[in-house]
Amino acid sequence: MTLFARWRSEREFQRKAQRFVERLLAEPSDDDVRWLAGTATHGDTDHSRWELRYARRALGLITAERDALDDRTGSLVARALADATAHDPQVAPEMQEIAERQFNARLSAYRDALAARAGAATGARLGQTLFAFAGGSFRQVDEHITRGGELLGEYLAEANTALRDTFGKVSLPENVPPSALSRG
Repeated sequence: MTLFARWRSEREFQRKAQRFVERLLAEPSDDDVRWLAGTATHGDTDHSRWELRYARRALGLITAERDALDDRTGSLVARALADATAHDPQVAPEMQEIAERQFNARLSAYRDALAARAGAATGARLGQTLFAFAGGSFRQVDEHITRGGELLGEYLAEANTALRDTFGKVSLPENVPPSALSRG
């Protein structure tokens, strides 16, 4: 591959990461914001909206890191997400560092919730993580935790769909196991 062809390929890959991140920047629905405000943030819709934004972005980045076809995807998405956040008009310039720390805390917690194999079901762990940040306390599984887990499960599914739409789907030959391809 020539230098110019490699450069064009890299630029296209970066553009795909930016398109994927644009989908992660979708605003949460007003109904979901009101629900979370009513159940966790003591009526604070701004806090609720930010928790749902952080959750969608964190789960999208995790999806890119673990489900992408190319190992570079996660790092390119992380870079594109950091750039989008740095230029987010909803974050005051003096609050950028705080927003970054808050996002990183949530990213780590959602990673842990998805990676845990013991205890509650994955949806319940996601819901509990959402409520831990939104309400400042860890709650037992109830209908609100269940709904939060279902909502974040939808965010994961949307991120996976966006990943496939943007970067492509796996295409394997019929009757050939994936392990046989790596030998070839």
